[in-house]
Amino acid sequence: MTTFINMLLCLCVFSIINPMAFINKLFINQFRNLNNQLIKPGKNINLYIADNAQGKTNLIEAIYYLGHNRSFKTKVIKELINVDNDNFQLNAITDTHRIKLEKSRKKTIININQQRLKNTSELAQILPMQIMTPDKGFIVNGTPKNKRSYLDWGVFHVKPTVSSYFKNYNKALKNINSLLLSKKVQELDFWFLEIAKISTKINQARVDYINQLKKIHSNEILPLLSELFNSVKTFDYQFKSGWPKEADALNHQSIYQYLTQNKVFLLKTKYLNYGPHKASIKFSLNAKEEFLLSRGEQKILSIIFWLTQVLILVKSGINPIVLIDDISSELDKKKIKIILHYLNTLDVQTFITNINHNLPLIKDDSTNIFHINKGVITPS
Repeated sequence: MTTFINMLLCLCVFSIINPMAFINKLFINQFRNLNNQLIKPGKNINLYIADNAQGKTNLIEAIYYLGHNRSFKTKVIKELINVDNDNFQLNAITDTHRIKLEKSRKKTIININQQRLKNTSELAQILPMQIMTPDKGFIVNGTPKNKRSYLDWGVFHVKPTVSSYFKNYNKALKNINSLLLSKKVQELDFWFLEIAKISTKINQARVDYINQLKKIHSNEILPLLSELFNSVKTFDYQFKSGWPKEADALNHQSIYQYLTQNKVFLLKTKYLNYGPHKASIKFSLNAKEEFLLSRGEQKILSIIFWLTQVLILVKSGINPIVLIDDISSELDKKKIKIILHYLNTLDVQTFITNINHNLPLIKDDSTNIFHINKGVITPS
């Protein structure tokens, strides 16, 4: 939860941001094994072919880093900087922005249109990205942390003001845990009420977003789901607020009452183990719970949920950049063809890596093919 909260703490500090996310030029220098690489991707599907250990995932990681100022693989900066160098640079030109990110072991410099940023939030709005990679894991039957991460990514872009809720919630949670640990009972009621109020706002934002997903899912995703599965009656997902059933997650008085009634228990445990930071999503297919599904079913349903989030942003006027690493490890040829065709109709820029050419690509000008060999990227 903390990682995602940190991303949400910072919000828009510049003027109006263009919701159309397209990278026209990308320069990568000294990022892992990618040195002095300039690529000019197309606005639809961009496929990068390479053998193992040539730089496929490094490319996806670099693009992701440019949009988040963090990696999805590591927190250790020295792992990202090419050997014998002190920093790495990522530069991009979009239709409306020039973005420059330079990172050393001790310092980060981010410029947008030659203006220095003090925080990284605008990156997430200029370059909203949705990623699917073996390193991130599946959301269906995944960890609650991974489920919250995917869910809140969508909530953040649909309702950016939610960032202030997470900031205040994190503060209240930290104070409550400190008071419980030190057994300072007198101040607990104040913070119980605070966290109850903030929790309902976060819960409501998440519930509203889930309802939007389900509406789009029912109207537009079901045909896609039917193509990917032979027999589908229902694919459902339910939001789990992180509060026990005794507390109404959308009523702050109910949450406050639960906390005050269980004060003795909480003082014994010394921390608050309930709330939005423990929220999750429960998935099912044809009334079968997610842990009973095969790995293949979990994989495809994760992709469906992922695509539903891409679609809801497109409908909101935000075209996210889509990143898919090692696509053949996630899908067979038939499913790859269906997914690529669907992405192509959404008008989103897509970066895909794969180990070979053996993909059912869309045969038109919308597909751009590149090769990566020992960190060198060349167009086909």
